[in-house]
Amino acid sequence: MAERWTRERRLERTRTLLLDAAEEVFAEKGFTPASLDDIARAAGYTKGAIYKHFTAKEDLFLAVSDRYWRRYFDHFADVLSGATEVGAGELDAIAQRWRQLSKDRGVEQSALGHEFSLYLLRNPEARERVAAKRLEVVEALGKFIVDGIDQIGGTLLIPPLTFAHVLIATSDSVVLGSELDDIDLYRPIVGMYVSVIKLP
Repeated sequence: MAERWTRERRLERTRTLLLDAAEEVFAEKGFTPASLDDIARAAGYTKGAIYKHFTAKEDLFLAVSDRYWRRYFDHFADVLSGATEVGAGELDAIAQRWRQLSKDRGVEQSALGHEFSLYLLRNPEARERVAAKRLEVVEALGKFIVDGIDQIGGTLLIPPLTFAHVLIATSDSVVLGSELDDIDLYRPIVGMYVSVIKLP
């Protein structure tokens, strides 16, 4: 017998498909040229389905970004969860996971993060409209980081929101810098990130 989907599960499935489509369309077209119609079409829904889940294109973009940060930190926490110490091997493993995640995601996604920042700088009304949502993403990432560090028995040495802001501000630049200059910046920045975590 086929499993019956609850309303909540159907909504979550729709939201996931919309986020997947948005990630692809934004990467292909860029933030400004990508339309909600493009995203809805790619997901196999109408634009109305997007508005059931997101208030505007900026809100959808921030949800895509939030999902990325959670994936990234999941990889980070996964490597550290089984570690009894954090040495070169663990840092190499974290950098390798990040490098692979960035490759799977595509360098265009990192460029897109910069494009969205420029869009907000050039559009103060849009920046103001999404300020609360941007803070919500940072706060959610901060909580996610604290939970992950608690799980491995560590202590964050700087405020969680500061760490979340640093991750968001630097991550795309590391990906782009590594690609553009053909130099591996992942491993050095991982070492810098870990330096603000006191491990058991």
